[in-house]
Amino acid sequence: MTNKYQELYKSKKITVEEALSMIKSGDEIVSGFCALEPMAILSKLHTIKERVNDVTVWYSLGMSKYDFFTKPEMKGHFTTKSWFFSPGTRAAHKLGLVSYQPVHLHNGIIRKLQVNSPNVFICTATPMDKHGYVKTTLSVLYEKEFIEKADLVIMEINPNLPDVGGDTEVHIEEVDYVVEADRPIPVLHSAPISEKDQIIGEYVASLVEDGDTIQLGIGGIPNAAALAFQSKKDLGVHTEMITSSMASLAEAGVITGRRKNLHKGKIVATFALGSQELYDFMDKNPAVQLLRGPYVNDPYVVAQNDNMVSINTALQVDLTGQVCSESIGSRQYSGTGGQSDTAIGAIHAKNGRSIIALNSTARDGTISSIQPWLTPGAAVTLHRNNVDFIVTEYGIAYMKARTIRERVENLIAVASPDFRKELRETAFKYEIW
Repeated sequence: MTNKYQELYKSKKITVEEALSMIKSGDEIVSGFCALEPMAILSKLHTIKERVNDVTVWYSLGMSKYDFFTKPEMKGHFTTKSWFFSPGTRAAHKLGLVSYQPVHLHNGIIRKLQVNSPNVFICTATPMDKHGYVKTTLSVLYEKEFIEKADLVIMEINPNLPDVGGDTEVHIEEVDYVVEADRPIPVLHSAPISEKDQIIGEYVASLVEDGDTIQLGIGGIPNAAALAFQSKKDLGVHTEMITSSMASLAEAGVITGRRKNLHKGKIVATFALGSQELYDFMDKNPAVQLLRGPYVNDPYVVAQNDNMVSINTALQVDLTGQVCSESIGSRQYSGTGGQSDTAIGAIHAKNGRSIIALNSTARDGTISSIQPWLTPGAAVTLHRNNVDFIVTEYGIAYMKARTIRERVENLIAVASPDFRKELRETAFKYEIW
């Protein structure tokens, strides 16, 4: 039995150049998400420019800047589409080579497949085990869905991936070709924690109780919140993304999942990105389960976690509580991701809470992050009906069951003092009450 799978694997083993030779004009390619991007293939994709046209590549929360979407001469040959921008795609967007597709994380892929199915899927996976399985161990956000639908599935096999359980297994019979690539796994270094972040983190921690189940993002403020959680007991995790700070909390005994009523004792997520220490923590750890994105981020599933707390950051908030977390005016910055999913799930959970935390100002204190209305063109990432608390370094603004007048007063109270008079005058002038 073992020899059968080994022979099958050998028959599917090809070079990067052979993999690229299978790409043809008009193909629609989906890349593995985030840390599972197949770097060996993507780094050479531009080399087939002269023989292909109208190739679409879906590349989301990417960790690199590849020639196929950053060079002006790629226009007409490759079009990059993304569900979540990162620095590389943000820069390429200005060249007209990248376009964003608005989605909620929990159903964006399902809705995409209802319209059309990409014909090529490329990803990174672990070496094959004796039973014939490789694993997509840092994401099952959408990997399984595209493996099941694509006409051509190519896996980069990388021995440096951690071994993570859940729904990560893919049998070699489901893979058309494999390319072996021994390279470092992308890491995300922890964002520094400023003094303001630390204050915000303490406020956020005051809203979290022992035994709560949390969803937590990345950045200085989430890292500060995690640091402030060190005194908590028996926290659980149900999140789209496992972060380095979560691994630290688990190793410190803060995250145990003992009081969870859904997936008790398990850290549940759909992908992971962070430090090498995070990947080492996840490796062969039975407490960590990566499950499909349409399940993990389904608001109805999230809501089954009693005491669910959704903690997210934002770029801008208006005086009624509308939240923009993904664009600067009309310019796409990141993506909707799972923010709405987890917030809606949290407010429908028993004793659940939806928290937005942000610095009161941007651009070195010259702009207020709390505005009378969102900047024209800005996306509403989170509707004002789905926010319970908005936190800045100046305190906690209560949104739940508050009128517009009460929200305005509460938000002005946590805005920077430099902008409170202006906010109040504008609110009065335009009858925001």
